[in-house]
Amino acid sequence: MEPTPLDVPDLEVLRTRRSAKWRTHPRDVLPLFVAEMDYELAEPIRAALHDAVDRSDAGYALANPDLGRAVAGFADRRWGWAVDPAAVTTVADVGVGTVEFLRVRCRPGDAVVISPPVYRPFFDWVPEAGGRLVEVPLAEVGPGDWRLDLAGLARAFAAERPAAYVLCSPHNPVGRVHEADELAALVDLAARNGVTVVADEIHAPLVLPGATFTPLLTVPGAADVAVSVLSASKAWNLAGLKCAAIVTGSAAMRDVVARMPPDLRWRAGHFGVLASVAALTEGVGWLDRLLVTLDARRTQLGELLGAHLPAVRWRPPDATYLAWLDVRALGPDPAGRCLAEGRVALEPGEKFGHEGAGHARLNFATSPAILTEAVTRMAAALHPPATLAPDSPPA
Repeated sequence: MEPTPLDVPDLEVLRTRRSAKWRTHPRDVLPLFVAEMDYELAEPIRAALHDAVDRSDAGYALANPDLGRAVAGFADRRWGWAVDPAAVTTVADVGVGTVEFLRVRCRPGDAVVISPPVYRPFFDWVPEAGGRLVEVPLAEVGPGDWRLDLAGLARAFAAERPAAYVLCSPHNPVGRVHEADELAALVDLAARNGVTVVADEIHAPLVLPGATFTPLLTVPGAADVAVSVLSASKAWNLAGLKCAAIVTGSAAMRDVVARMPPDLRWRAGHFGVLASVAALTEGVGWLDRLLVTLDARRTQLGELLGAHLPAVRWRPPDATYLAWLDVRALGPDPAGRCLAEGRVALEPGEKFGHEGAGHARLNFATSPAILTEAVTRMAAALHPPATLAPDSPPA
């Protein structure tokens, strides 16, 4: 029996939430920008948090062994990835884990490579860790079909001799699930050039029907040159409850992680640990319902764009609940116009790097009614310029 879709509270109820999604803009704005979902928490998570509050259990987090076991169990059941629970190191979130790993892996001024368009904090994590940012953009091999530029990475690895490459897998904002052969080629490049790969795999549980996720550390040879940084926060909507994990698969990478500040273990949130363990061990049924729901919203969004904004180009994402929209045919500053004229908040593409110009990211993890209203408003705000036909190609 197929899982039943998740419901969304009424808009007026959503507007009582006090997270960034619902407090950044005025009440009349439909917020489809930041990566927060509108669905209610999974019942096992709610129960774990209520139980902790009822027992006044709000002290310091002691994540392991529970978190290590939960990550290992989920990875095995979901992807057939054998993780040693002892190889799971707790950090506050994926950003903190990435920065602290880079601090000990890199010397000041070492090159660190990223591939924009990519999650905006990548641009800040590298200098925060003392590295020198080198960009090797994704290659758009077809309309909306963005892939790792392996040839470009080979040139950069040879010329820049970087200490690390920060991989986004699945890739935010373009929704790409990198294929196993691409990851194998990346691992080969990294091994031949002495580059450590830090894989941000936070969206891994959000791979949608039609795609298959390959954990980087399952690729032959990857364990010697790579680490994975992951969290339950995106898939179970727990961003405010701080807990993530760095996973290693070799003694060499474990030695690098061991040099990170020991106090990092105390910077995770106790509620974050409790919620993450509950999600990974008891929240899989809810996750399956979520994926069915997101698949339906992905289909709905395609239908709405075809009916109301045919000039928008996009490739339905393989993963995440984030749509990467090419709106170059609709004139300047599309996200700004959507907000000012349509009262719909999107994430401007420029935030993800220069390659994002003329694009916007839309969060479709909401109700059918809100998504319909949002696209209708966007269509009213984004009338194509009079000099362009709706089906004109982007400049």
